[in-house]
Amino acid sequence: MSARGTSGKKKTFHVVLIKPSHYDDDGYVIQWLRSSIPSNTLAILYGLALDAASRHVLGCDVAIRLHAYDETNTRIRVERIVRLIRSADGGGLVALVGVQSNQYPRAMDVARRLRAEGLQVCIGGFHVSGCLAMLPTLPPDLQEALDLGISLFAGELEGRMDALLQDAFRQSLHPLYNYMKDLPALEGSPVPYLPAEVIHRRTGSKTSFEAGRGCPFQCSFCTIINVQGRRSRHRSADDVERIVRANAAQGVSNFFISDDNFARNTEWEPILDRLIALREVEGFSIRLIIQVDTLSHQIQGFIEKAGRAGVNRVFIGLENINPDSLLSAQKRQNSIGKYRAMLDAWHAVGALTLAGYILGFPADTPESILRDIRTIQRELPIDLLEFFILTPLPGSQDHRALTDRVVAMDEDMNRYDLAHVTTAHPKMSRQAWQGIYQQAWEAYYTPAHAETLIRRGTAWGFPPRGMMMKLFCFHACARIEHVHPLEGGLFRLKYRHDRRPGLPREHPTIFYGRYLWEIVSKHSRYLALMLRYLRALRRAETGTATVITREPVTSPSDQGEEVELAPSTMPNAPTEVEDERVAVAAR
Repeated sequence: MSARGTSGKKKTFHVVLIKPSHYDDDGYVIQWLRSSIPSNTLAILYGLALDAASRHVLGCDVAIRLHAYDETNTRIRVERIVRLIRSADGGGLVALVGVQSNQYPRAMDVARRLRAEGLQVCIGGFHVSGCLAMLPTLPPDLQEALDLGISLFAGELEGRMDALLQDAFRQSLHPLYNYMKDLPALEGSPVPYLPAEVIHRRTGSKTSFEAGRGCPFQCSFCTIINVQGRRSRHRSADDVERIVRANAAQGVSNFFISDDNFARNTEWEPILDRLIALREVEGFSIRLIIQVDTLSHQIQGFIEKAGRAGVNRVFIGLENINPDSLLSAQKRQNSIGKYRAMLDAWHAVGALTLAGYILGFPADTPESILRDIRTIQRELPIDLLEFFILTPLPGSQDHRALTDRVVAMDEDMNRYDLAHVTTAHPKMSRQAWQGIYQQAWEAYYTPAHAETLIRRGTAWGFPPRGMMMKLFCFHACARIEHVHPLEGGLFRLKYRHDRRPGLPREHPTIFYGRYLWEIVSKHSRYLALMLRYLRALRRAETGTATVITREPVTSPSDQGEEVELAPSTMPNAPTEVEDERVAVAAR
């Protein structure tokens, strides 16, 4: 994983880019043989550094060697990094990149060991940027980094990589680089890129790039708008074509376009037109995952062109169906009466729909959450539903408001992974809130609803076995691995020495015995769950599912009326039965 080789005698300067993972509840790094979600930041910074290396920004007598590691699928061996950089006559820099709040404790644990060996270390990402964007004073965890001589980088590196590398080469890194008030343009910037050997350590060999940054909405729980801004900044169609061609040259054609809301990228149409041309004229085999809002279907031609461009999976910010909750989060753009038309439109172009659902808005209770899940099962043709706990992430308006009101929040940032309760709720105890999060997965992924989803997918053209496997993987990750599916992967890895500092290092006999038992017992539970899904698949394939009906929501929204299912007036949905008829749109 190094930059292109150079000839002649040159000094060598190593740049080590690490995307950290975070710890599980037992203190071990969450790591897989193959992880699932690609790191966009890692690709961006590798591309920027590769461009800087090609331009010899440290001088023609210095070769910049790049190394990229995603800790979700690669063990970080600090001692090897130390030997690597000490062996170089030009020194080096270790950058912990794209660090989210839940990853910051792990990033600091790695950084402390590197600093203890005298290496230069820089930390950047949403935690650093969000804190500096929204908090009036520097929080203690960032101050600790500065006290240890760790440099912090807030903002974006486009146009600034040269200066950062030059400072590191001179051994004169600044304590703080703060560019939060100077967001750069993206058009014409170097191509986000990772070597194939890094990409292939992920399931599906996916890589990632941003077509744009920024979001126009004002969701109070979101950090994007305060870190990347509300104004759309975008790459050009030429830029996106360069990204696709560069990756195609190394056999990579599966992309996650990580724009928080691609539908609001002002250049969505020329970008999709270019991707369509690459697919339909030049024969590129492009597959795309995008993220959009619930009003994307109202943009003329957007969904149709997205389908032609290769979008086969779409993340939708559903967030909640309780109007009071949506209003409290300033998510006024969401309206359940429009959801069905939006979901039908995505299915019509062959795209699997994934929706995020947030638990813990002020109006939520365990009973209302279960009722809303039943409503979604009955009324909305969503394929995969993933649950998140409403979390006051540093960088969000919610976090700033709680900080200003001196409301207690967990001090351990490792818990800010959207799967742990981190503050109080007006109607639920912490235990009840955490409990309903676990229960929500079981409430949605029931055997009856799995059959419904398989039948529904068959109706709009998704292979039944493929749908079954996707449902199984999502459910198994939450149920058996006890991590969110977006943090999941293939075969969990654990290392005895990689436990969180402060927790005891287990005796080899205890550690390996328990690890072996976990592997055996987990795979037994995987088998039992798989048999359950295979039975649902068999029922869906052999049942009388050819006649598909749909129930009205509460009034004829197909004519364009906006309908809201207010919790106070929505009757409890009946429990699903094995032979239910699927409510699904006609293709």
